[in-house]
Amino acid sequence: MATMLLQFSANLSFLFAEHEFLDRFGAAAQAGFAGVECHFPYGHDKAVLAEVLLTSGVEVVLFNLPAGNWAAGERGIACLPERKAEFQEGVVQAIEYAEALGCKRLNCLAGIPTTNLSQEKAFETLVDNLCFAAAATQRAAIRLMLEPLNSRDNPGYFLPTTVDAIKALDAVGSRNLFLQYDVYHAQNMEGDLARTLAAHLPRIGHIQIADNPGRHEPGSGEIRFPFLFERLQQLGYAGWIGCEYAPSGDTLDSFGWLETYR
Repeated sequence: MATMLLQFSANLSFLFAEHEFLDRFGAAAQAGFAGVECHFPYGHDKAVLAEVLLTSGVEVVLFNLPAGNWAAGERGIACLPERKAEFQEGVVQAIEYAEALGCKRLNCLAGIPTTNLSQEKAFETLVDNLCFAAAATQRAAIRLMLEPLNSRDNPGYFLPTTVDAIKALDAVGSRNLFLQYDVYHAQNMEGDLARTLAAHLPRIGHIQIADNPGRHEPGSGEIRFPFLFERLQQLGYAGWIGCEYAPSGDTLDSFGWLETYR
């Protein structure tokens, strides 16, 4: 059986920080990446970003729905009842950007419930918002992701584990809602990475990687990435793997691990 080639995308919110954001697309292309992703593109005009993409030749494979005030510590708003209208407006904005940039995947972050919000109401709100977003993105031929974030780095985040996210996916029941599996967050919360990837692979629409501790490049910490990558190849994973890590030095110097998979 032929070996499945893995596709790696450069997360421009973490990598190539030596450059201004708009220059990171070209830097990623020069480093050999065909795909890029980022947290949020909304601080830049769609037309400007589209021109940068044409010039650099890379594909934008993923970015997040608007997630509230990120700098103030918000990590999404999808579980917050009082911000449903803001969430829906953000879905519309994200689709507009995705269509302008040819991006076929959007990621939803659940958010951090306020102290007076019950778990039941937060879950109900999340499910309602995901139903809206999954339908809207499906009409635009865009896949919607839902991502767990570890509660060590993101205290109070509503979906800290894979199990939590799968419960939400089951409650929504949409064929256009997938799990975004971030190896770094999963290792922090639950471990058992290879078995979890195998068990849920049909529902995983995107994978992201960073080593632990430190959230640096593969090989800098405790995770056996060669084993995981081999397992993904055996399982036939054909999606993107986002390099969402903070390089321990210069970005280019952090790619030694990647040469094996070129």
